[in-house]
Amino acid sequence: MWNAIWLFFHKLASPKHFYRISGRLLPWLGGLTLVLLLAGLYLGLFVAPPDYQQGQSYRIIFVHVPSAWMSLFVYTFMAVLSAIHLIWNIKLADVMVRSSATLGASFTLLALVTGSLWGKPMWGAWWVWDARLTSELILLFLYLGYMALVSAIEDTRTAARAGGVLILVGVVNIPIIHYSVEWWNTLHQGPTVTKIDKPSIHLSMLVPLLLMAAAFQFYYFTVVLMRARVELLSRERRGEWVKEVVS
Repeated sequence: MWNAIWLFFHKLASPKHFYRISGRLLPWLGGLTLVLLLAGLYLGLFVAPPDYQQGQSYRIIFVHVPSAWMSLFVYTFMAVLSAIHLIWNIKLADVMVRSSATLGASFTLLALVTGSLWGKPMWGAWWVWDARLTSELILLFLYLGYMALVSAIEDTRTAARAGGVLILVGVVNIPIIHYSVEWWNTLHQGPTVTKIDKPSIHLSMLVPLLLMAAAFQFYYFTVVLMRARVELLSRERRGEWVKEVVS
């Protein structure tokens, strides 16, 4: 069993097999993204009741919270892939890291913008130097720094190593973002969905929130595979399998 699993992942790391398998997965991932997104938006905008304190303005959580979750997930995923590339020199890992960076930065920016829109009526200000907000802003700078670094280095292998080191150094910011509301006295509200012992969110709001989170997750995998396929074709353009695909 383990040999079969190892053989599958070994084949998946091959650019040729990755391109073929990802091409088969893309229609399913895109379809799931669309279904989950429509279901989450409908339940979140039209079925979930208004919040007893925030009224209708709370509905921005159906975009803000999933984008914030994804900003952390994508960076953590990039850190794992960077470690794999630095240790085993698997080219596909670096391709996935590069393909993920723009998406991660976009999720982070969306989280910051929607957080500001939500914070204005709640806190009376578009921005405060809150621990959660500040560490999330640092995360955006890490994404942008990685993209600027790998773009500035012409040699692909050198850029991959330098970018991987930067990603791994910056991963220390992830637990800071996650636990900032517990470690410091911040304006940002504490956890609601992850409070198993005493949830702070009603089921009518929780279901669309989880649907939107799943939609964002599938959207990420759909787009990152599309970007990775293009990146692979560019890097392997002299390979025989690319010539077969093009022809």
